[in-house]
Amino acid sequence: MAVETKEFRAEARFQRVSPQKARLVLNLVKGQGVQKALETLAFTKKRIAPVIHKVLTSALDNAKYLSDERGLDLDVDNLFVKTAVANEGPRMKRIRPAPMGRAFRYQRRLTHIIVSVAERPEAEGLVTKVVAAEAKASKPAKKSAGKTSTKTARKSTVKAKSAA
Repeated sequence: MAVETKEFRAEARFQRVSPQKARLVLNLVKGQGVQKALETLAFTKKRIAPVIHKVLTSALDNAKYLSDERGLDLDVDNLFVKTAVANEGPRMKRIRPAPMGRAFRYQRRLTHIIVSVAERPEAEGLVTKVVAAEAKASKPAKKSAGKTSTKTARKSTVKAKSAA
C-alpha cells in the first residue's frame, strides 16, 4: 500500500536578486525540517534570507490551511523542505555611463523562488536500514596479521638458509 505524500508550496516571484545568490541560501535549508530551516534562515546574513524565510512561512501556512480545508491528517512537526528552487525571471536591461560619452549595457537579474514542504515518510523503513547497517558492521574484518606472519616466516627461512 503506497501512501501518497502531499506537497505544499509557496512562491515569491520577481525578486531583485540573482538566482545564483538565492540558491546559496536555498541550499542551506533544502532537506531540513521546517523548524530547523526557519532557525537557519533567521541567522543567515544574506539579503535574500528574510524573503526566503517569508516564503517558507507561507508554505507552512498553506500546509496548515489546506490540511484543515481538505480534512487531511497532517503532522506539522513532521514537515520538511522538500524542494527549494530559484528560477531565473526576466532581466532588466540597464545602461551605465562610460567614459567619453559612451554607455555600457548591463542586466539586472530577477528570481522566482519556489519552496515546497512535505511530510516525512513513515519511520518503518528506517528501522530496516539500521538493522542492515548493523549486519554489515558485524561482518569480520580482513585480518592483516596473517599477511605479516607469512612475511616474517619467509624472512626467518631466508636467515636460516644464509646461516647454514
